[in-house]
Amino acid sequence: MVTVEVDPGRVESRLAGGEMSCPSCPDGVLVRWGFARSRPVAGVGESVRPRRSRCRECAVTHVLLPVTLLLRRAYLAELIWAAVVAKAAGAGHRLIGARLGIPGSTVRGWLRVITGRAEVVRDWFIAVVVAAGVDVSIPKATGSRCGDVLAAVEAARSAIAARFGERSVIGAVTSARAAVGCSGGRLLAPGWPTQLASVRPTPLDPAIRAADGSSSRG
Repeated sequence: MVTVEVDPGRVESRLAGGEMSCPSCPDGVLVRWGFARSRPVAGVGESVRPRRSRCRECAVTHVLLPVTLLLRRAYLAELIWAAVVAKAAGAGHRLIGARLGIPGSTVRGWLRVITGRAEVVRDWFIAVVVAAGVDVSIPKATGSRCGDVLAAVEAARSAIAARFGERSVIGAVTSARAAVGCSGGRLLAPGWPTQLASVRPTPLDPAIRAADGSSSRG
């Protein structure tokens, strides 16, 4: 799976122009290879049908998910991120679910994943801050696991926006999009993050490539 920008026209243009590199091999270029199945996503007005691609070199196929979605999650990333923000502010999963119109059990599942890996996720995004930032300021501990993740992702967002501007190929550089882009869409995926030195962020745009080396369903 590869995280790409929201605009499907831009994605098609980059594929046609050989501008999208393969995350599985050093010299590969992705080309069109049909579409993945259509899927409903809460928070999106119509079903999402992601483009599928194939590498010319290694022949590995990749689904191209927009930066508004997380791997195997049927909810818009902004909704998931809103739940993390609310938890950091002290709200419980039932209240968060009621506010967002999402089952409390689904929210609880998201939050369990985030809190269970909060320290390593914070370290991942701090590494992004160091790689992308100019005048780096490392956020202090907040006393909350979700708060620490929130602060680290916001710091990464600020570092990316400071270097490349508040708007880029992905559109507005929001914390939710930074969380998706810098995790390669795997923020809530099993086994993420792996060791920092061995992971390449998925090719998206210069803002996401700045994290290089540092580094959708509910």
